[in-house]
Amino acid sequence: MFDILVYLFENYYAPQACPKADVLAHKLAAVGFEHDDIDEALGWLQGLAQSTEHFSPVEHAGGTSLRAYTDEEYHTLGSEAIGFITFLENSGVLRPALREILIERAQAINETPVSLDAMRIIALMVLWSQETEVDHLLLEELLNGERSSVSH
Repeated sequence: MFDILVYLFENYYAPQACPKADVLAHKLAAVGFEHDDIDEALGWLQGLAQSTEHFSPVEHAGGTSLRAYTDEEYHTLGSEAIGFITFLENSGVLRPALREILIERAQAINETPVSLDAMRIIALMVLWSQETEVDHLLLEELLNGERSSVSH
């Protein structure tokens, strides 16, 4: 699934540039991705769209927020992923609504705790989906982790 997410990031400048799910599935299959991975990635992207819709009211609330993680979230995400989320927040790129989307989407994968490489790709996709302006150095940090995980 992560290979497909990286492929989408590298080949579509914005989420709106992606074709509809059925056309995208055919394109991904033509490129050589497995149908199970395509279904998983498209399902994950559907969840991303739903999370965005759900958390959009938080975006307009403004201000700052403090996030306390539940025991379940801490167990699912792990300290490395939570540390990365904190890094993104402190860098100013992750607003409260994006943080919540990131946490929700990280918990939607079958990995406990979530690896740093997986969290980098998830963060990249959340920021990409929201067309968030990302500092060049931070983008390099996200891409470096993404490239090392794609080779797995």
